[in-house]
Amino acid sequence: MDAKKIRDSILPVVAVAATKTRSIEEIQEAIADGIRDIGENRIQEADVKYAQLRALFAEKNVKFHFIGKLQKNKVKKAVSMFDLIQSVDSFELAAEIDRQAGIIKKKQDILVEVNIGEEPQKAGIIKDKLHKTLESIKQLPHVMVKGLMAIPPYTENPEASRQYFREMKKIYEREKTPDFEFLSMGMSSDYKIAIEEGANMVRLGTLLFGKRR
Repeated sequence: MDAKKIRDSILPVVAVAATKTRSIEEIQEAIADGIRDIGENRIQEADVKYAQLRALFAEKNVKFHFIGKLQKNKVKKAVSMFDLIQSVDSFELAAEIDRQAGIIKKKQDILVEVNIGEEPQKAGIIKDKLHKTLESIKQLPHVMVKGLMAIPPYTENPEASRQYFREMKKIYEREKTPDFEFLSMGMSSDYKIAIEEGANMVRLGTLLFGKRR
């Protein structure tokens, strides 16, 4: 793994290392190589890793991201661990995050997930409902919307994702507020195209760690 080379090649775009099923040692190695953003998909797995890595995260100023599907019954745990929750896909979920953050007197940074391909099986807010949902979420006192996240429809051909990334950038520009910082889109297979179309945060797993064993 040459995480440093990959990270440096895309600066100032933020490379979030997607560490689902990766070992503590692999994560430590990525941090040693200069990765400063770690993303987990599952609360249970994240909880175990956070317990072991918390001191290192604090020492190296590593940001911990939640990038998976978040269920309401796991929100309390998520709010206690994560710097940025990237996958907020409804007002109801945002409201529960707000409630739990309020209890521990925290302002929780979130990204709102957009279902850019309007796929019925996929999480995220559809484009027609996004503006209204964002307006509602902005009223919540203990969450801060820091931008948008999207995963385009699956394709073997990364170039086919370009149209979705391009559309997301337009939506981001239309909806952005002074608090917006991140347009999170693009993974190991298509991150270069996502960056060309305006992503400033990408989620990289295979590219940094190799294929899962």
